[in-house]
Amino acid sequence: MTSRSTYHHGDLRQALLAAALDVITAEGPGALSLRDLARRAGVSHAAPAHHFGDRTGLLTALAAQGYDLLAEALAAAPDLRERGVRYVRFAVEHPGHFQVMFQPELLRADDPALRAARERASAGLREGVAALRDVPDARAAGIAAWSLAHGFATLLLTHNVRDAVGDRDPEEYFRDLTGLLFTGQLAPEAGE
Repeated sequence: MTSRSTYHHGDLRQALLAAALDVITAEGPGALSLRDLARRAGVSHAAPAHHFGDRTGLLTALAAQGYDLLAEALAAAPDLRERGVRYVRFAVEHPGHFQVMFQPELLRADDPALRAARERASAGLREGVAALRDVPDARAAGIAAWSLAHGFATLLLTHNVRDAVGDRDPEEYFRDLTGLLFTGQLAPEAGE
């Protein structure tokens, strides 16, 4: 018989991160507590603090993990448009990470793992922008591209574009949006 005091979890750190993602995805970051995570993982209430220090440490670890996943997704894309598609896909596949990553008030901005992971993800976007020709301001182009992908992903996750997207694949819908904006070819209204 195994008592709670001798229970060995295996990879407790990862189990706590997974449980935190479940809570955040379902209820948002505000619903997260270390005590509840310990209960869900079947460990002592002090176990999460041992791995993360506090709630902010746990959220920072989740954000770093998310930025690493995002960097991997962006690196595999052939061009800026597809990096945007991968960004949207990342948000849909990792909504818990996405909710935490872009709320700096929840995180330790000076955390080395977070800073390194964030830089890798940012580099993926910069590489996509660098491949564009005739861009007078690469930084502004990067912010525009990020704003479009992040805005669409956020609207998608919060169900604000449900009617517009309908049954269409959100990735294809996003490709169409970028085509509208960046080719300048809006369909003329009937009678124009």
